Amino acid sequence: MIKLALAVVWITAAACVLFIVSLPINLQTHLIAGTIVVILMMVFKLFRSDGTWRLVALAFGTAIVLRYVYWRTTSTLPPVTQLENFIPGLLLYLAEMYSVFMLFLSLFIVARPLRPRPAPSVEEQVLPTVDVFIPTYNEDPVLLADTIAAAKAMDYPADRFTVWLLDDGGTEQKRNSDSVVDAQMAQRRYIELQQLCEELGARYLTRAPNEHAKAGNLNNGLEHSTGELIAVFDADHAPTRPFLRETVGYFREDKRLFLVQTPHFFLNPDPLERNLRTFEKMPSENEMFYGIIQRGLDKWNAAFFCGSAAVLRREALAESKGFSGISITEDCETAIELHSRGWNSVYVDKPLIAGLQPATFASFIGQRSRWAQGMMQILRFRFPLLKRGLSLPQRLCYMSSTLFWLFPFPRTIFLFAPLFYLFFNLQIFTASGGEFLAYTLSYMLVNLMMQNYLYGSFRWPWISELYEYIQTVHLLPAVISVALNPRKPTFKVTAKDETITTSRLSELSRPFFLIFAVLLIGVAVTAWRIYAEPYKADVTLVVGGWNLLNLIMAGAALGVVAERRERAATRRVKINRRCEFGVGEIWYPATIEDVSVNGARVRVANQDALSGIDSGQAAIRFTPHWASEPQALPLVIRNKDRVGDALAIGCSFVRSQTIHHRMVVDLIFADAGQWSSFQSLRRRNPGVLLGTIWFLRVALFQTYRGLYYFVRNRSDRTDAARAASGARA
Repeated sequence: MIKLALAVVWITAAACVLFIVSLPINLQTHLIAGTIVVILMMVFKLFRSDGTWRLVALAFGTAIVLRYVYWRTTSTLPPVTQLENFIPGLLLYLAEMYSVFMLFLSLFIVARPLRPRPAPSVEEQVLPTVDVFIPTYNEDPVLLADTIAAAKAMDYPADRFTVWLLDDGGTEQKRNSDSVVDAQMAQRRYIELQQLCEELGARYLTRAPNEHAKAGNLNNGLEHSTGELIAVFDADHAPTRPFLRETVGYFREDKRLFLVQTPHFFLNPDPLERNLRTFEKMPSENEMFYGIIQRGLDKWNAAFFCGSAAVLRREALAESKGFSGISITEDCETAIELHSRGWNSVYVDKPLIAGLQPATFASFIGQRSRWAQGMMQILRFRFPLLKRGLSLPQRLCYMSSTLFWLFPFPRTIFLFAPLFYLFFNLQIFTASGGEFLAYTLSYMLVNLMMQNYLYGSFRWPWISELYEYIQTVHLLPAVISVALNPRKPTFKVTAKDETITTSRLSELSRPFFLIFAVLLIGVAVTAWRIYAEPYKADVTLVVGGWNLLNLIMAGAALGVVAERRERAATRRVKINRRCEFGVGEIWYPATIEDVSVNGARVRVANQDALSGIDSGQAAIRFTPHWASEPQALPLVIRNKDRVGDALAIGCSFVRSQTIHHRMVVDLIFADAGQWSSFQSLRRRNPGVLLGTIWFLRVALFQTYRGLYYFVRNRSDRTDAARAASGARA
């Protein structure tokens, strides 16, 4: 009866809202209502931005959005008899309705996400057995050594877990390739990784054919292992010591639990963060998903497997015949299948791994193309809305996750829609300039505020739009291709541990400069039309303002594809760990200030060290978490600086023995708290106004930087062509 009463209340409230938003009101009344709603949302945000008041503010915003939808639907579509206006007008309308629909799905999922939950403890004698899978294809052995060493160093009884390196780069198929070069490389890899695993205490496993990509590799691991639980880490995802302690306890609490997923934390910036210099200042792109959306999905028992940093129950995987491999996103597909079979999932909102993300723009687009195509395959082959066994909230959650990747279509329409009017005088919006401005501006402002309510310090204003724009240019053909041929896409491994040694334009940058040029011409056309057709100035100004907003976004994208030089793939991690710094037989008390996978910065506060330490071989000595006595790690001194009475020494690690991999990993990955601390430092909410001002400043500077790279690139090509011509002469 209570549920029925609540349903009646919600239906009645919804009917009242729909009645109110459909009332015929004049433009002045709409402006007054919109202003009141914006002011109320601002007040709620300043004083009570959580709990019930948060929902009230979102409800006010929803009313304005619905009012805009009603106006667009009933008053603005061109006549069907004017096909040249109606077709582009309808496309724009559908793009806007897609955005509104996705907004409502987001409201359903993340209006009240679950709060982080404490990890349940498990008695030592009943800890489950765990097989740790590290699938690999073409990753460098040094990178794999760090991941294996970190996995072996997890705080868990040694007899209760086994680390497996699942190598798809040394399969029989590759070792017997018709290409002699490829076969020899695979054979060398096969021998080298076997030796590496033996030295680090892991088990090496490969297979005969490379079938079903990563899903097939993981399923091969299932066939050769017996642990109750399966932990999966990508080749570049090194776990922290408490990873298993923080995750396995949930499986004791719920016998129908198939998944515990943790967030992916990255040591290096993605191309946007690196080229715009926002990595230390602004929340990373993935934090919106892992910090808010996964928690919202978790509320509806719909948090899904993300391919790594997760623990799964073998019994559940056996029921679904292993990891699903129909699509190239086997992780989400496996989760849908198991959720539909009545299994549950849990999301643990604590970064317990540190990995690498694509550094170059080309690799970034390659990764996102795979995600987009895989989600489209799931939409096509699994269609969550009609998937038997899923609850209604789960269906909506999975539809949101898959439909999101259709964003290239509306983004493309929003980008070029103003040009239909400016270049071809098409009337795709039957409204006066005042109506267009009033309704659209109130809708955009309320939308921005609702996004700020939902994601706050996890996503700054306009950043989502920029991420979507830089992906749209290249994802649009990828999504179209999988729509036409859903079985065509194949799994492609994302490049890892990349470095950019010279500043340059991305090889994928050309379309962005072409689009920028077209939009810039649109600005000139706007000015000309205002002069030539003053009687249409109101509409032209509004459409020109829309085009100018697109130009600002396109200018910011030029900075993203103008790739800055960066010598190291990973950033240094700040730590504060006591050690001893040794040169020859002399050891000085010291502190390790920061560290990366390649080296460290050590501070020696000793007067004798100022003159006694020179460039060359050295070592640091400290006690790892897994040892009871100090161990020595050899170094090469690269540089030194006097800082007051201390000496700051930059060093590179020398990994000549297996233990050295374990020691480097202990310095970087042992402490899980450092990742949370780093994230909290950049999680702040600038608000809609300050966030917009910040974005405009960034966009203007990046426009200049991108154009500078373009001019310099053209000049370099001209010089190279002249030099080649002179050499031939």
